[in-house]
Amino acid sequence: MRNKNLHPRGELSLRMVAMRKDGSAAGDIFREWMMQQMDLAACVAAGARSQGRVATAAVPKLSFLQPVKTGDVVCVYTDITRTGRTSITVGVEVYALRRHLQERVRVTAAEFVVVAVDDDGLPRALPVAA
Repeated sequence: MRNKNLHPRGELSLRMVAMRKDGSAAGDIFREWMMQQMDLAACVAAGARSQGRVATAAVPKLSFLQPVKTGDVVCVYTDITRTGRTSITVGVEVYALRRHLQERVRVTAAEFVVVAVDDDGLPRALPVAA
């Protein structure tokens, strides 16, 4: 497999195939679908760190670098880059394994700020990291 970017940052949090229903008639996957997958992956990583419920508070950085096509395998990697009292900053990178081309391409990069919340949706302190 030819790699355009050899080292995804962080851990693989999600992996799925981009389906026709997630894109345009031309075969390009909608950015909204990509952002939804990235948000889900960021919340999975932050939820594990916070040991509970989380909510996305902000997306201060987001870059769509290349299109994702129908049939690409989308791999979402996450890396916790910062923690505060209630918040967790998660770096998110998305790579596409191009259908039939045997190459991996970095297609999206972002930073999500996620907040640990209680059952009422109010911010709660993060547990002490082990």
